[in-house]
Amino acid sequence: MKNTVYMEEMDAFTYRDKLAQEAVMFIPVGALEQHGSHMAMCVDAALTKAMAGATAEALVADTEGAVEGVVCAPINFGYRSQQRSGGGFHLSGTTSLAGSTLISLARDICYNLIEDGARKIVFMNGHYENYQFIFEGAQLALEKARTDGISDVKIQLLSYWDFVDDATIDALYPDGFTGWDLEHAGVMETSLMLLFHPDLVDMDRIDAGVYCDLPAVLPNYDVLPVVPGYTPPSGCLSHPGESTREKGVILRDVAVRNMVTAIENEFYRPGDFHEN
Repeated sequence: MKNTVYMEEMDAFTYRDKLAQEAVMFIPVGALEQHGSHMAMCVDAALTKAMAGATAEALVADTEGAVEGVVCAPINFGYRSQQRSGGGFHLSGTTSLAGSTLISLARDICYNLIEDGARKIVFMNGHYENYQFIFEGAQLALEKARTDGISDVKIQLLSYWDFVDDATIDALYPDGFTGWDLEHAGVMETSLMLLFHPDLVDMDRIDAGVYCDLPAVLPNYDVLPVVPGYTPPSGCLSHPGESTREKGVILRDVAVRNMVTAIENEFYRPGDFHEN
């Protein structure tokens, strides 16, 4: 059986051994959401699983094998896509969960890992709208663990794009950066998909007649029922035309490096693995 950081690819005995070595457990949380005509709808879950895997592997390498990293199977559905960050849940293909459902999934998966022996848990978010519901689920799992007498669990929550530093943003967005909320199906996600899943991207499907009115100009408020006309016709919120695999490599490397540092800072003492 191959050596892997992905839990579903391990046998149960290998998984048990890694937990006994106090492995850091990663829970990727994505969504099934439209990403225009140029990308598959699995982007949020696929990228988050891949970024969690790359981070787990980098953590093992950075600690010279002193720390194990295990990536749980991802939560493939997310909270309702919002017009100002995902185009809106009215668009076909976007298949969403109620907030209470996502909270319950996050809580139950997290608590099951705690029962298995996980004590260092990282929720990695890949869908802008998920974050607060994951937070609530994690807190509920932590409260249940404490009620059951388990007091040594620590949970970290992060969204991988928050670890792309300003210098990288300036280099990759020379014409100006509109913000991560408008990056839905834009340069970051498309470039990372060209790196991790190029077979799920077709740049020739970027039709100028549809990929117009980008970046999106949206109200600074939400309204229900959804007003479809507020969303650009492509469903994207910024233009993916400048995306490249090379940019995907840069984005991955910067985000992974910074996430490894954040994980080490939270779960280990400074200097545990490196000279001061």
